[in-house]
Amino acid sequence: MKVSFLGADRVVTGSCHCLSACGKNIIIDCGLQQGGDVSNDNALNFDATAIDAVLVTHAHTDHSGRLPLMVKNGYKGPIYATRATCDLLKIMLMDSARIQESDAQWKSRKGRRAGEEETEPLYDTADAAATLELLVPVSYGDTTPLFDGITADWYDAGHLLGSASIRFTVTEENETRTIIFSGDIGNINKPIIRDPQPVPGADYAVIESTYGDRLHEGGEDVPGDLAAIIDRTLARGGNVVIPSFAVGRTQELLYFIREIKDRKLVKSIPDFTVYVDSPLALEATQIYDGDLTGYADEETVRLIKEGFRPIHFPGLKLSRTVDESKALNADPNPKVIIASSGMCEAGRIRHHLKYNLWRPECSVVFVGFQSEGTMGRQLLEGLSEIKILGERIAVRAEICSFKFMSSHADRDGLLRWLSMQEPRAKQVFVVHGEESSALNFAEKLESEGYKAVVPLYESSYSLLDGSCLEEGHAFVRDKGDRPKSRVSEFFARLLNALQRLTHVAHSYREGTNKDLTAFAEEVEALAKKWDK
Repeated sequence: MKVSFLGADRVVTGSCHCLSACGKNIIIDCGLQQGGDVSNDNALNFDATAIDAVLVTHAHTDHSGRLPLMVKNGYKGPIYATRATCDLLKIMLMDSARIQESDAQWKSRKGRRAGEEETEPLYDTADAAATLELLVPVSYGDTTPLFDGITADWYDAGHLLGSASIRFTVTEENETRTIIFSGDIGNINKPIIRDPQPVPGADYAVIESTYGDRLHEGGEDVPGDLAAIIDRTLARGGNVVIPSFAVGRTQELLYFIREIKDRKLVKSIPDFTVYVDSPLALEATQIYDGDLTGYADEETVRLIKEGFRPIHFPGLKLSRTVDESKALNADPNPKVIIASSGMCEAGRIRHHLKYNLWRPECSVVFVGFQSEGTMGRQLLEGLSEIKILGERIAVRAEICSFKFMSSHADRDGLLRWLSMQEPRAKQVFVVHGEESSALNFAEKLESEGYKAVVPLYESSYSLLDGSCLEEGHAFVRDKGDRPKSRVSEFFARLLNALQRLTHVAHSYREGTNKDLTAFAEEVEALAKKWDK
């Protein structure tokens, strides 16, 4: 019996692992590689016809986006996931397939002009539809018998509606071992969904490390801080553009904006309009508005029972068509625009950035992790100019990193999740994080008494004794990747200093009027001194 690491090894996206035992091969997640993590054009690095079952921790594309490619390549077995994950996959995989088709058509048109061959999509809508036929819904607390000697138990990971950690029990030739795949572990005290659920101990644990080398800022008032950004942007006549993941993050944003309006926190334009400009987000929001029994936290359940819709409010507008999307940038009225994709890699958000990035009165607010090599990451790193849809755009809008809304546990949250498991794992495999984050988290685990391994891409380990069976190798990105960073260490230091200043400012929320006035005057004087 062994576990093989086939994706998201010392990188963030493309999660994929294989559990081999009892003569069976089981894939846990098959995610799409994104941004600078793409290798071999996202081709599978295993034989899909040799796989006997697939289990999906949650619906985000970096964990599920290559499932239709597996089906295209011959996979015909079951795909197990929670009911909510199955519901989300029905919209997300079809949306991903349409993007694959659209991108292939664009590349083909461009290629024809250069005399090149047609570009085939990674998979199409027929492949996605065939994938949906294989879905087998399960529930939290279920024990799923997969094969003789192999069962899987499901626990709420608190990351996304339906997200799960999966614990396998494997018995082969009178030897029994247990292994947990964390999926993505959620942050605590998030709206709508519950906190991560404790998982019984196991011999081995495979754990994500997206924020394994850092701590989230504490003491925040999310509605208050988000309202402050919206208020000052609308007051200067600008738009607030929010690149957001269509599933999970957009619905969380709507929850907070509803609270902002209820508390009347925006003074400049109290009845401001919010546009959700993403067909996928609109479909996902309908699922979040449906039956959340067994998934939602107590407050959300209470609101729903009272007949209240927790993610709807006056001024919420839904843009469905392309024409409605285009009209937003012709409208001079200040507004909030929420559009996908969350890392600015595709979708309608690029058009909104094109029309708003160069305007100093506007703001772009990032509310999620930005992988290395993505446009979102480059904007956060302080580029003064960026190319969008073939046009160079000056970056003059206010760029905000709203880290308080992370749906991933930070370092201490990951440690807390592991510490709830008794007995503790004999060996922990650290995945799904940039190399520095994964290595730092592994070092922290070692200091806490765990045996930690950061596996290389395509490596495999025995579940009998934890030994390495295949060494693997460094993840090789496709040629022509964007540079990791075009920001000098000195400019990065300035950005870090600004983040620290913002954090200090938040600590004065309840300060005296005298202190607040003096603080504001010093900051204004500093801005005036350095304003070009």
